Amino acid sequence: MSCEFKGSVERPAAGASNRTSIARRLRAAQALRLVGGNIMNRRTFLHLSVGAASSPAISRVARAQAWPTRPITIIVPFAAGGGTDALARIVAARIRGSLSQPVITENVVGATGSIGVGRVVRAAGDGYTLSIGTVSTHVLTGALYALPYDLLKDLTPVARLATEPLVIVARKSMPAKDLKELIAWLKANPDKASQGTAGVGNLAHVAGLLFQKETGTRFQFVPYRGSAPAVQDLVAGQIDIMIDAASNIVAQVGAGNVKAYAVLGKMRLAAAPEVPTVDEAGLPGFYSSIWFGLWAPARTPEDIITKLKAAVADALADPTVRARIAALGQDIPPPEEQTPEALRALQKAEIEKWWPIIKAAGIRAE
Repeated sequence: MSCEFKGSVERPAAGASNRTSIARRLRAAQALRLVGGNIMNRRTFLHLSVGAASSPAISRVARAQAWPTRPITIIVPFAAGGGTDALARIVAARIRGSLSQPVITENVVGATGSIGVGRVVRAAGDGYTLSIGTVSTHVLTGALYALPYDLLKDLTPVARLATEPLVIVARKSMPAKDLKELIAWLKANPDKASQGTAGVGNLAHVAGLLFQKETGTRFQFVPYRGSAPAVQDLVAGQIDIMIDAASNIVAQVGAGNVKAYAVLGKMRLAAAPEVPTVDEAGLPGFYSSIWFGLWAPARTPEDIITKLKAAVADALADPTVRARIAALGQDIPPPEEQTPEALRALQKAEIEKWWPIIKAAGIRAE
């Protein structure tokens, strides 16, 4: 059988033997033969070429269908013992049963959680490394740091897990009886009052900046190394006000050590039902909450995200899990707000809300 070659062919020099040219043609013809001795036709060649090119995609689909086959790690971007860490452990303990694999939590701290989030961004998109985070780690850090990753493009949302509203509180000796009187007192004493925060650029700090903008008030910010020492100084009357997570302050409210003026959410707190919402207190729509979510690397297959989402939804519907999360002072959102789409929409809305405030105030991470 003959083969036709198209294109230019190098001719042997005048007077030289043509044996070299013939040998070259024989080697080319042999290279085109299949195992059975038949020459590969064009259709077969194209079929095998397409198959080879698509095999990585087929491999990814097969891996996604088999997932999980080994332990899963949830990276917690804060130290052990905090609210985020506790929530991660509660969820991990429940979803390991749904996924039939161990689910491990690993604490990777530093730079307001951005180091831990970066670990997940760089991980393989195979569903075995996940990121639990908050509005601080997955929104505020983007305005505070020059991150080597994009919070929206480099992570795939899995589920929104829980939320915890902030509360406006003041020292016990504050003369204002309600939120309207507190705002009036702050206006009458510009730059004299102080708000304690758990550090520069955290949610309590930027919520205070927004409060100033919305109410036309001015006061000083006093950063602390965490909420606990700030609360101690508030109880001692060393600072005037705080805007902090409910779980950090409700015990002091219940003990009568501080005054609470408003919950920055749509519903009152079960642990402090006497505290009105901001809508009821006269500052409607001034909502601010710490919320928690779960993300995977951006390259994670959709089939894996679907399995993860189902496992998390099953966990958040479990009565024991719900009771344990409620004990942390956190609320579980309704099912329609737990979805990847809802988490992505919330994350984008919070970026649009908080980034301009942080940048206008010139806040940078210390």
